Amino acid sequence: MTDHKPQNKAAVQRSRRKDRSEGRGRMKNFLLFLPNLVSLIGRLMKDGRVPSAEKALFGVALLYFIVPIDLIPDFFPFIGQVDDIYLIALTLMRLLSNTDSEVIRTHWRGGGDIVALIQLIAGLAPKFLPGRIARILVAKVEYNPAMKVASSLSGTREPLIYEVRTEKEHA
Repeated sequence: MTDHKPQNKAAVQRSRRKDRSEGRGRMKNFLLFLPNLVSLIGRLMKDGRVPSAEKALFGVALLYFIVPIDLIPDFFPFIGQVDDIYLIALTLMRLLSNTDSEVIRTHWRGGGDIVALIQLIAGLAPKFLPGRIARILVAKVEYNPAMKVASSLSGTREPLIYEVRTEKEHA
C-alpha cells in the first residue's frame, strides 16, 4: 500500500511540471503579442472615448514597459517581460470594466479576440511571477478614508491606500 504513495506523489509532480511547462509555452506565445499590446495602448490614448484616468494609467504602463529597471528587470529573459505584459493586461482589463469592449476591439490590429487574450494573460502571468511580486500586483487595495488622507497630507504619514486582506490571509 505504501508503494502507491510515492508513485502517486511522483505522478502529481510530473503532472505539475507538465502543466507548468505548457503554461510557460503559452506565456511565451503571449509575449509575442507584447508589441501589439503596446501599440494598442498608444492608439487608445488618442481615443476620445477612453476616460482621462485610464489614459493616465496607460501612460504609467507604457513608462513601466519602456524603462528597463522595474519590479523584475527586463534583462532577465522571459520573467522580465512577464511583469510588463501583466501590467498592460491589467490596465486593459480595467478599461474593459469601465467602457464598452468595442472601444478596445476597434483599435486592435493583432490576431484573435483581444478581450479573450487580455483575460488569458491576466490569468496566466501571475503564476510565473515571484510570489511577493504577484501578491503586490493582485492585492486588493482601498483608499484611506478622507480624514486619514487629510492627516497624511499634513505630515502624519498615514498611508493613502492600504491592502485589504481576506479572512484566509489573516489566518
